[in-house]
Parts: sequence; structure tokens; C-alpha cells
Amino acid sequence: MSKDRSLNTAILGGIFLFSLSSFTNAQQESWEMPRTSWGDPLIQGYWTNSTTVPLQRPQALGTQEFYEPEEVAEILRQRLDTEYANTERGTAADVHYQFDDYSMNKTLDTITANMRTSIIFDPPNGRLPEPTGDALARLDEYNAWREEHQWDSAKTRGLSERCLIWGQEGPPMLPLGYNSTYQFMQTEDYVILQLEMIHDVRIIPLDGGDPSENSLPQWLGNSRAHWEGDTLVVETTSYSGRTDANGMRGVSLDINTFVEERFTRISESEINYEFTITDPTVWKQSWSGTYPFKKIDGPMFEYACHEGNYGIENILSGKRIEELDAKQAANQ
Repeated sequence: MSKDRSLNTAILGGIFLFSLSSFTNAQQESWEMPRTSWGDPLIQGYWTNSTTVPLQRPQALGTQEFYEPEEVAEILRQRLDTEYANTERGTAADVHYQFDDYSMNKTLDTITANMRTSIIFDPPNGRLPEPTGDALARLDEYNAWREEHQWDSAKTRGLSERCLIWGQEGPPMLPLGYNSTYQFMQTEDYVILQLEMIHDVRIIPLDGGDPSENSLPQWLGNSRAHWEGDTLVVETTSYSGRTDANGMRGVSLDINTFVEERFTRISESEINYEFTITDPTVWKQSWSGTYPFKKIDGPMFEYACHEGNYGIENILSGKRIEELDAKQAANQ
């Protein structure tokens, strides 16, 4: 590991522990909720949910919901060292994403202070609940279809590979490996949530309506929101079934999925985010997760995804050559 990288991880670990201490102290101080000119809690601004906390808890931890601060610092150091320092120069992994040159090394990122052992807190083991037999059968059927047809055309490639959608946009909104930056905007009638990655925008009416009514299925579902005291509650359903629920065992969100999100600003620099997913056709019980959004300075820069411009052509042309070679070999 280079000296600079080692220094970065050491500094980051110290900053992380300091931010935890600062956050605790800030919570103890008197703080008044900022509000819009029409009286709603102010959540407008730039935020990040970048974190090293996994969606699911390591099984060995059982029902341990939180780490000690020293444990977090050590885990963070080991993870960053493994992820970036052990990349052999000149390999495909090194060339594909030049982490340091393009500021994609997480030691250069703002990490949200989080003591949790997993984003999921319910079920108590911090892991996804047991899937239904029908869901596993559908997943097997899809995987078999994909194995046979994934090379047919651009339309059979994944949506993220085509630079159309990633899935972490939400709901639920899940942290990304990088570019985990959001801009929240508010009006009296709407809340607007824009993610840097693929620059997707969720425009959510604050009418408290039923998200299942008068809506065609959409990639990001249909959302309606309302305020419960100082908490913004967003309810979403009517997914198209084409959006991969990233990190959720290959499951796609569809017309049966219902997601509730809760945004509560708890300090000048933090919004607590909590979500619950219910889909009895996929999981045998509902499950919930939580993490903080941390306030950052703007602006948010435009994200340009180019893999879909040239990667698709390269992938499919390479497959056609493989098929041609196999056909010629069979005819010899």
C-alpha cells in the first residue's frame, strides 16, 4: 500500500471518529428546525448517503445492531485498504476505474457517520427476510432466460449497462459505491429528489394521495407524499417490474411492491432516512432499513454515463464474433 493511501485511511478513520463525537455533541445542543416560508420543515439542499455500512449484517454478528467507535474505524481502514490499495497497477481493475486520479477513492469522499452494523434493522438479524417459493421460481426462470437471451440485442442487456437507470435511485434510496450525492428541492406542492448518478429526478406530489391510483407502472414507481409532524412520509407502488432492486438477491420491484420512506431532519447537518418494504409475493415479511443523510456543499455536478454509447456495441459485436468462430469450427 502506498504511503499516501495509508495516510488517507488513517486520517479518514480519525475524521470519522471525530464526526461521531461532533454529531453527538450537536444533538445535545439546542437546535430549532428550519422551515420554509410556508411552514414545512426545510430539507432542501445538498446531501450524501455515502457509507461503508452494508445493506445486510454479517451473519456472525447475529442481532448486534451497533459497533463501538473503535471497531468502526478499524473496519473502515481495512475495507478501504483492501478495496483500493491492493489493486495491481496495469490490471483491468486498475485501468477501468483509476480511483485516485478521478477522486473515486472513498478516502477522498464524505462518509456519513454511522455506527450500525447494517442498513437493515428489521428483521432483528439485519438481513433480508426469507423469500417466497414463488419468488425463487420466478428468479430461476428469469436467470435461465437471461442465460439464453442476454446477448440477443441491446434491449436484452441490463438497464444500468445501457445508462438508463441504476435502481439505487429508489425507492428505497440505497447508497452507491460512488456519486452518492443528492439535491433535495421543495415547493408547497412537491418535493423533488435528484440523484447525481444517472441524474434521475423523483418529482413527488405532496397531496397525500394513494400512489396506486391513476398510474401506469414506472421504473421508479409512483410516489405520493405528506407530512406527519416534522417527518416527510413518501409512499410508493406501481413499479414496472423492470427495475432491479440492487442488493436484494436479484429481485425486481413490481406492481405488488409497496415502499414507505420517512425523512426526518434531526440536526443542521443530518436527515434520518428510514424505509420499509412490503411485498408478500417476494418476501415472507416486511423489512426495514435506516441510515443518515449528511449535509454537504454544492453544487452537484452533471453525471455523464457513456458505457451505453460504446460498451453495448463492443459487447454485442464481440459475442457475434464468438458465435461466428464457433460456427466455423463446427463446420471444419
